[in-house]
This record gives sequence, C-alpha cells and structure tokens, in this order.
Amino acid sequence: MTKRLSLAICEYDHTRDFTHGPVTAEGIALDLKVLPIAEIFQRFTKNREWDVSEMSLGMYVSLLSQGDTGLTAIPVFTSRMFRLSAFYARVGGGVETLADLRGKRVGYPDWMHTAGIFARGYLKHDLGIDLNEIEWVQAGVNAPGLQEILKVKLPPDVKRSSRPDSSLDALLLAGEIDAVLTSHPLTSSHGPSPKSKRVIDDFVTAEKAYGKASGLFPIMHVIALRKDVYDTDPWIAASLFAAFETAKTNSLARMRDSTISRYPYPWSFKLAEEMTAMVGEDFWPYGIAPNRHTLEAFLTYCHEQGVAHRPVGLEELFAPGFK
Repeated sequence: MTKRLSLAICEYDHTRDFTHGPVTAEGIALDLKVLPIAEIFQRFTKNREWDVSEMSLGMYVSLLSQGDTGLTAIPVFTSRMFRLSAFYARVGGGVETLADLRGKRVGYPDWMHTAGIFARGYLKHDLGIDLNEIEWVQAGVNAPGLQEILKVKLPPDVKRSSRPDSSLDALLLAGEIDAVLTSHPLTSSHGPSPKSKRVIDDFVTAEKAYGKASGLFPIMHVIALRKDVYDTDPWIAASLFAAFETAKTNSLARMRDSTISRYPYPWSFKLAEEMTAMVGEDFWPYGIAPNRHTLEAFLTYCHEQGVAHRPVGLEELFAPGFK
C-alpha cells in the first residue's frame, strides 16, 4: 500500500529528481509544495502544516531543547552555506574587519537563524569575540515589523533589544547600529553608489580558508518529519533518505559534466572539481558520520548562544537507524 505524504521544500537542483521525478521513494506518493523558504519555516514551525518539511536546523534544535517532541528528522541537508558573507557595515562607518565588531552594536533578524548561529560561532571560536562584547539589536532586514518565532535563553550578561519600528538597513544608515548580520542582502548594498557593503569583500577566499582550517561545512537546513506520521510508519524515514540521496548523486553528476553547460554558468564543472578537492568526492554529504564534526560544533554554538535552552545531544536529532 502506498503512503501519501505532503512535503514542503524550496527549489533545489539536488532535490529536483525526487520532487519532480524520475526518482521515487519506495512506498511513498508525494503531495508536493514548492514554496519560498521563509514561508515554509513560518508555517511548519508554527502549525506543522505538512507531514515532511524542509526546516531551519537552528529552529529544530531550539524546539527540541524546549521539550517539543512533535518532530524528528533525517540527515538530509538541503542548504549548506558558509556565512562570512553575512556581515554588512555602513560605507565609511568605521567597521572594516570583523575584529572591529568588538564593542559595537550589531543588528540581526532572528536569533534562531542558522546562518547567524554559525556566524556568531565564528566570532567566538575563531576571532575570540564573545556574545557579551557586542550589543545585539533585532529588527526586520529591509522592512520593519519582523518578530522572532521562538524564545531565546540568552546568557544574562548579553545585551539584546528589539526595534520593530524600524529595519536593520535603516538603523545602519542612521548610525544607530554599526553592522548587520543577515543572510538576506541589505537594500542599501545594491546600486551604483551603495551605502553599505559586506565587511569581507573577498568572502569566497575567506570562507574556503575557514572551511579548510576548521573542517566545518556549515549546514543550514534539514528535512523534518512530524513525529506522529513517523511513529505510524517508521520505514518512511529510510525511504525518504534513499530518494533524497539518489537525487543528490544525480545532481552532482550533472554539475561535473563538462560536455554541456547544464547550468547557466560555463564553468560549473570547474566548481565541482574545486569542491571535490576541498570536501571529497561526495561534496554534499548526507548522513551523520561525514557531518559529525559540523553537527557537534553547531550544537555547541546553539547552547552557548541560548538558541538551545539545554545541551542537545547529536543522538537526539535524527530518527533511529542513520549512521
């Protein structure tokens, strides 16, 4: 008998063969919803609208730490990005390096954003800048009114405030904050005469060096399952994982193809060669073992930063049976 599951996910080449065919998950028929990632996170975190959903790894860990037992996950990581590119400063504002952030006011959109968790982890563990050496200000990135979804349990000496009346971009240009930590580019960073800029201009070189030195390949998103759906049919976890793995393997093969330009970029195969040299033959690994170092570091960051309200163990994250 076929199990019908609803799945919400953003659009990715490495999931496309499963979400749109020809790859299928044994015993499963999908009711697919391809939506913007922010909408998926909001609707699934609050209302659990689908059986299976892409989810922020930071939000998932926070929910677990707060006693939410309604979810489990499989070690499929749909989005991975280094986030040294996520720091912005005002042009001529005095912040020229990340070391300049010590003692400054830094804006952010949501403390649970995985991008911010990894970036703050870099500040602490690689630059020696503790959370309490920065004053943190929350607001929407380019528009006012954004509110955080989940509760934060910050260390008591960390200063944090919220500005729902303004945007981070406006606060930065007005000089009320000195920098912004965001995965969404600031409006003022675009155009012929940008008023803000990335603190690290050559972030690709910096992120490659960081990845090589740290051994980390940051994970942004995970595939989460409603626990009641999983408990009824535990086999769906392995079936979904196998389908996602096959789709990803197909995508890596496409990227390596130098015969034709499968992407609107003529050197994608060269990028695949660079990633192979940096990470390995499977340069977008799923599963626990090849990601253990990154996951354990992330869980440490979550607890240090008050994202996790208690220490969360790696063994808590995924449905049984994964290695």
